[in-house]
Amino acid sequence: MGLMAPSILIDYPAEMSHGDLYTNVAMTLAKTAGKNPFDLATEIAEELKKLSIKDITSIDVVRPGFINFSIDDSYFDKSVKEVLHKKMHYGKNESMKGKKILIEHTSVNPFKVFHIGHIMQNTIGEALSRLMEWTSADVQRFCYQGDVGRHVALTIYGLRLMEVPFPSDKNSLQEKVNFLGQAYAKGATYFKEHPEVADEVQAINKKVYERTDGEVNDVYDTGREWSLEYFEEMFKILGSKFDRYFFESQSAGPGVKAVNEGLSNGIFEKSDGAIIFNGEKYGIHTDVLITKVGLPTYAAKEIGLAEIKYNAFPYDTGITVTANEQNDFFKLTIKAIQLLFPFLENKLKHVSHGMMKLPEGKMSSRTGDVIAGRDFIDETVASVLEKMTDRKMSEDDKKIVSEEIAIAAIKFSILKQTLGKDIVFDRTKALSFEGDSGPYVQYSFVRAGSVLRKGEENGFVIDENFVDKVERDIVVSITENSESVLKRLIARFPDVVTRAQSEYAPHYVSQYLLTLSGSFNSFYASSPIATSLPRLALTKAFQYTVHNAMWLLGIKVPKEM
Repeated sequence: MGLMAPSILIDYPAEMSHGDLYTNVAMTLAKTAGKNPFDLATEIAEELKKLSIKDITSIDVVRPGFINFSIDDSYFDKSVKEVLHKKMHYGKNESMKGKKILIEHTSVNPFKVFHIGHIMQNTIGEALSRLMEWTSADVQRFCYQGDVGRHVALTIYGLRLMEVPFPSDKNSLQEKVNFLGQAYAKGATYFKEHPEVADEVQAINKKVYERTDGEVNDVYDTGREWSLEYFEEMFKILGSKFDRYFFESQSAGPGVKAVNEGLSNGIFEKSDGAIIFNGEKYGIHTDVLITKVGLPTYAAKEIGLAEIKYNAFPYDTGITVTANEQNDFFKLTIKAIQLLFPFLENKLKHVSHGMMKLPEGKMSSRTGDVIAGRDFIDETVASVLEKMTDRKMSEDDKKIVSEEIAIAAIKFSILKQTLGKDIVFDRTKALSFEGDSGPYVQYSFVRAGSVLRKGEENGFVIDENFVDKVERDIVVSITENSESVLKRLIARFPDVVTRAQSEYAPHYVSQYLLTLSGSFNSFYASSPIATSLPRLALTKAFQYTVHNAMWLLGIKVPKEM
């Protein structure tokens, strides 16, 4: 038709009654063509109809100028067969093959509480890592922890204010880290109320950096060891892992060196004895990098970390996941890093997220008004166990399943909406088997497993020959609308993965799972499944799809609930 579009949007309509796909190309080209969008859409649709495109059953135009496409049901039978062949690999692609992706997340600091904000960051970082892996990228997970800095000095100062003795070997690891968290809260609160102790805290901070005081060193080494051991327990509970760990104590030296080089190159400036980055030249704020007493700030250490990370893993994209409270900080440090290390231009990305709150409001580790991550998980597990009292399962199985359900409730609450928004965790809603929750998706998976077992009792064995039987016997004609919808949704999964990965947006997977589970439950309620091989095949395809999508979110699916 003589028209060119720089890009064409083809997407899924919000309502399936509007077809299987739509495009707004006529609306984007109407001005160029000098025509009304609806009239242009009609002309394009007529040209497309002449092509007799395979599997397209109808092309319709709706105002103000959308073109809707409907696809033959038999096309989606092929998708079911594809799932049954690929199983745990369904939905994977190679769009990121050959790319090296570094993802740094869960920057939890020794001597401070691993709180529910860290659970949020860990959940998001792990989901992004898995999305990148699912699209064939070479992914490395890095964890950067602040083992030096004022928070350590405040903890050591706070130890002097504690009314209970320093923990011994007889105390549990949980008790030890709780003690450190309480000491930090005491030190931080006292520091805020008594600014006259600032020099004393600064002196402790300097001793930690320089390791010049034996008593401080002993307390520091012990507390650091407790914290790191505890963090490993938390990572295991959350189902995450890291390839490398880095610490502020490692990045401080390289940071000081890089900042001094930047000073000599005119990138940074001297101001009142300190070295600063005048970010106002670039439309961002100005910040101190080296204090007037010669200590590197958090920003300087971030600069030092940049070179360390790249040397450890020369990445194509380096992603850092933090709360959106650090947005301005990363605007400044990324700009400074790019000026110092031009080879990192366009390689750095900051993915920020909102805060996790409870109904009573935001928490702060500086005041001690913070909920420890382990306590938060344990309380959620206890709520699940209350619901499972009448279940005929062993106590060990109940414990395992309750933990899987609790983690699903927490993670799904975090991942079901866009990352930039704050979330309020409502435990009752998060644990509901009805509605938009992780346990609801898990329950749908378990329900599918139950009907598959009934199918086996009826002689439909799900073995290696199952796929061949399906390919030979599957019914192409659809008699139930719920089957048709479920097939169409299963076919969308690979596209959902691509979009979630490319936009750094795992909420697309979560929302997809809710829609998919709702469709399966409608199918389950309206169709006899256990006596129909094609419907059992569709149910098995649903199970594989849910398993894979939940894996991307870092959530397990139990066999029973």
